[in-house]
Amino acid sequence: MEKAAELGVTVARVPAYSPHAVAEHAVALMLSLNRRIPQAWAKTRNGNFSLVGQLGFDMVGKRVGIIGTGLIGGITAEILKKGFRCDVVAFDVQRSAQLEGCGISYVSLDELFRTCDILSLHAPLLPSTQHIINAESIAKMKPGVMIINTSRGGLIHTQSLIDGLKNKQIGYAGLDVYCKEGPYMFEDLSHAGIDDDVFARLMTFPNVIVTAHQAFFTMEALTVISQTTLRNADGAHRGLGPPRQGELDTVVRLVPTASKL
Repeated sequence: MEKAAELGVTVARVPAYSPHAVAEHAVALMLSLNRRIPQAWAKTRNGNFSLVGQLGFDMVGKRVGIIGTGLIGGITAEILKKGFRCDVVAFDVQRSAQLEGCGISYVSLDELFRTCDILSLHAPLLPSTQHIINAESIAKMKPGVMIINTSRGGLIHTQSLIDGLKNKQIGYAGLDVYCKEGPYMFEDLSHAGIDDDVFARLMTFPNVIVTAHQAFFTMEALTVISQTTLRNADGAHRGLGPPRQGELDTVVRLVPTASKL
């Protein structure tokens, strides 16, 4: 950014695109893990219609903890509260009056860890949130807890997640992100294999679903991304600068040094 500013180059972004897509994907992971949809599909394709290993649980009444109630976390919370009648609680440094109006309570992080059947992560990756899921926090959780992460891979300490899966403290994990996903996501490695031993071990668990950082990937989201990108380029070409996307600024601005301290 410093070099761009020095050269007078405007850097633009797409600040938001279909938060519903990511929220819905998080819920899809919950349902797929709970009802063991991948296993059911594989079994019936081979003519196996046995119900052995397919037992799930009712979502209604389950306590779901939402960590991070921005746009995506808020939509996820409302889907679970209104659609599934879950007992939804949340943790965030900033409370949402809209969610509180829906009957969603904010609780301490410690209480959220101790009391929830399902945890869904929607926080940004900051020094304060990195590895928010770690050995210490996992030890506080209810045995058999389900953990969903469609936000940032670095929110979870992966080896601690694996340890929790091995000792059955964690019953399910649904991930659309991984802390070292760079070499893997959006690539076809079906013939090359995965050389990250931790990542490879994680995907051996039958109660883990990893998707390819695809939570955002809907027709509606791609339409918004394309339209906003073209408007940004057109605004820059006309000398007017990239226009705002609704209330959001599309221009990436250099943060003053004083603000970094």
